[in-house]
Amino acid sequence: MLDAGTGLRRLSQVLGGEAFVGTLLLGHLHWDHMMGLPFFAAGDRPDSRVRVMVPEQGEDALALLSRAMAPPMFPILPTDLRGDWTFETYDETTFDAEGFTVTAREIPHKGGRTMGLRVSDGRSSLAYLSDHSPHDLGPGDDGLGALHPAAVELAQGVDLLIHDAQYTAHELPARVNWGHAAANYSVTLGAACNVGRVLLFHHDPSRTDDQVFAMGEQLQVDGGPVVEVAVERTVISLGGSRSLS
Repeated sequence: MLDAGTGLRRLSQVLGGEAFVGTLLLGHLHWDHMMGLPFFAAGDRPDSRVRVMVPEQGEDALALLSRAMAPPMFPILPTDLRGDWTFETYDETTFDAEGFTVTAREIPHKGGRTMGLRVSDGRSSLAYLSDHSPHDLGPGDDGLGALHPAAVELAQGVDLLIHDAQYTAHELPARVNWGHAAANYSVTLGAACNVGRVLLFHHDPSRTDDQVFAMGEQLQVDGGPVVEVAVERTVISLGGSRSLS
């Protein structure tokens, strides 16, 4: 599982009463990406096995998570969750997680170290750059951000690119220091890296569903990658993939 926001609660429903046995791989530690941990019913039970992995940033993984999940701000610690929970860090490398090959590269996003991820089961692949401010590394050809080496390496040739699309190109200049990308950049990166599909993700919470779908339609261009909008509970099949969804 990639990240552990409040949507993680729904995974318990998907598992149909079974305990979670697997890895939660967090791209970074902002609240919206880790606040689902204490409410994850399928993980908080005696028969679960939960491996939590967070980006290396010079501190123990459990200590990092306990900054947000500990009294007096929260009633319990991560170690109070039932089941077999382990906490560890990962760095820029390629490693195995539950049978998938994962490549992690640091990408710019303010307020703590952030990793973009590439995940493959050997048949299909996806890139996950959920929070990304490429303009921090230069304006690029269109002023929306550089196609920097880490982003290109992660996205090159993947079947699905899941990418930060919080702003329009018009909104970005006023929010350039807020740590997120213009949706246009997602499509530019996808086209440059010959990806199959671009999934616009991390929508601005002030935007309506109609506005988000309109954005997706406007960014679809002839000859470019297929552009779609991330929608809760959507299942995406990638070729012969085992479970990249």
